[in-house]
Amino acid sequence: MPANDHLTPRSSTIAIGDTAPDFTLPTQDRKDFKLSDAVKKGDVVLCFYPFAFTGVCSAEMKCVSSDFAKWSEKGAIVVGVSCDSMFTNQAWAEKEGYTQTLLSDLHRQITKAYGLHWNDLNVANRGTVVIGQSADGKGKVKFVQAREPGKAMDWDSILTML
Repeated sequence: MPANDHLTPRSSTIAIGDTAPDFTLPTQDRKDFKLSDAVKKGDVVLCFYPFAFTGVCSAEMKCVSSDFAKWSEKGAIVVGVSCDSMFTNQAWAEKEGYTQTLLSDLHRQITKAYGLHWNDLNVANRGTVVIGQSADGKGKVKFVQAREPGKAMDWDSILTML
């Protein structure tokens, strides 16, 4: 997997209209996911979550998985992003029956580059970022929301926006 050393940490959450930092991360199936390749196929919804196997994270990912057909109809690619290992993400996806891709940001480079790093616990903060392709072919942030621990996403509002 290529390094993401080119990414610069942010002190605040990424904003609507910003160019999305490109990255490559391993999936729970040990394949590479590259943002710039995915955004060519449709909007990419990055769902940042702190921990696999926890209450709110499990509820959010179950909502995404159960509405997977709706996401696909909108042409959206939905992926989870956490600092958990690909092995943990794989075990969690298998246990819960998730259909979406889960990405492993073990080195915290992506969570920091998107301003969604929870420093106190050294994990991803809960947040959602929607990225679309801009005229120059780069990823452009269309929506962003960082949430307090324990606060789940209202996925219907994202589906409506797409």
